[in-house]
Amino acid sequence: MERFLYSDDNKRYHTWNYYLRHRYGKKVCKIPLNAGFSCPNRDGTCGVGGCAYCSGLQSGDFGGDPACSIETQFAQMKAIFDQKWPGSCYIAYFQAGTNTYAPVNVLRKTFEPALALPGVVGLSVATRADCLPKPVLDYLEELSLRTDLTVELGLQTVHDQTARRINRGHDYHTFLRGYGELTRRGIPVCIHLINGLPGEDLDMMLQSVRQVAALRPFAVKLHLLHLLRETPLAAQYKAHPFPLLKKDEYVRLICDQLELLPPQTVIQRLTGDGDRRALIGPLWSLRKREVLNAIDQEMVRRDTVQGARFFQKPQRNKEETF
Repeated sequence: MERFLYSDDNKRYHTWNYYLRHRYGKKVCKIPLNAGFSCPNRDGTCGVGGCAYCSGLQSGDFGGDPACSIETQFAQMKAIFDQKWPGSCYIAYFQAGTNTYAPVNVLRKTFEPALALPGVVGLSVATRADCLPKPVLDYLEELSLRTDLTVELGLQTVHDQTARRINRGHDYHTFLRGYGELTRRGIPVCIHLINGLPGEDLDMMLQSVRQVAALRPFAVKLHLLHLLRETPLAAQYKAHPFPLLKKDEYVRLICDQLELLPPQTVIQRLTGDGDRRALIGPLWSLRKREVLNAIDQEMVRRDTVQGARFFQKPQRNKEETF
């Protein structure tokens, strides 16, 4: 098979690093920040307790301290990144919580200082599809005209029965509405999906990717479910254990999913980082480099690339069998 179009190395999928290097001509680092935003799925607006898998830090376990200013958080994280990649550009990444869950005047006071920080070339804003009222959409559209803005929308699954089981707080229709509002305004969206959610089999996980692929998103993050201590999902697991994905299962699944996604879609992540102090499983996920290398090797073994089966009719074959 010919070399993958969106690659300068041995990668057979459209990596985030490839996209950023070609856009900026240098290394670009995402600086995780915590602005202290809450979530409607925690404060009772649409639910309480949050998503069943979500940690007490609202997925911001590796971000800054919300008690510190955005400027201080940025400086602290930048110092760490600069040790490895000196002279980089930066994307201010508002990761923890729901980062559009506030009035626009609050969002301005949060995002504008981040944009003014030295070396910052863009913003990445993680949020939920049910937290995009018109005034917020108007402000995001304004931002997108001034800087490289990506809105990261958590979907996790297209299956509403799974969404109810994990206490997601909204359904797939709500996601599609929010995604549509953003894309109609020309705002790039990165969609998050989680593999290995309780009750989902291989076909369900592949169906989530097929439906996301049909949207032709700017970017996708594919995560492995991390079962973390002191989460509602950990309590569910203790009472009624459900299978966690094995490493070889996950590697084959990711390769299946990459084949289904459009080659133009940027792959921002193929696995996640679970806090090793809180991680119950899968423990193999702590060896992130090993997992990524195994994905590369499996793509080579198949002699395949991202998008090889994009928009093919759903069918089972030997590559989709655990």
